[in-house]
Formats: sequence, C-alpha cells, structure tokens
Amino acid sequence: MGLVLPKKALAHLKADEGDTLVFSESPGGGYRVTPHNDEFTRQMAKAEGIAQRYRNALRELAK
Repeated sequence: MGLVLPKKALAHLKADEGDTLVFSESPGGGYRVTPHNDEFTRQMAKAEGIAQRYRNALRELAK
C-alpha cells in the first residue's frame, strides 16, 4: 500500500520515499502523521505490557 504526499509535507516530516509513516487518530477527529520511530514503538510496547500486567491496579487508581 502506498500514499502520495506533496514534497513540502515530506520535507516537514523529514521523510523520504520508502520511509514508513505512522497515522494516529487525533482527538478532533482527524489523523496525525509522524515518521516511524523504532524507539517510540519499543517504548509503547513496553507501556502496553505494563498496563496489561497491572490493569486491575490501574483500574482502581482511575476511580
């Protein structure tokens, strides 16, 4: 799958042809586009693991 973006948008993202971009939902109903970041992906996987492991405690803290 591919996506065509204007050169100005690619320059702003510091992305180039063949780079992976990440689309995430924005609170306003749109999407946020960011370059793929291996470190961020690793950190999010770790956070999801912690949230899963301590889900009951986190649920109680959220009350």
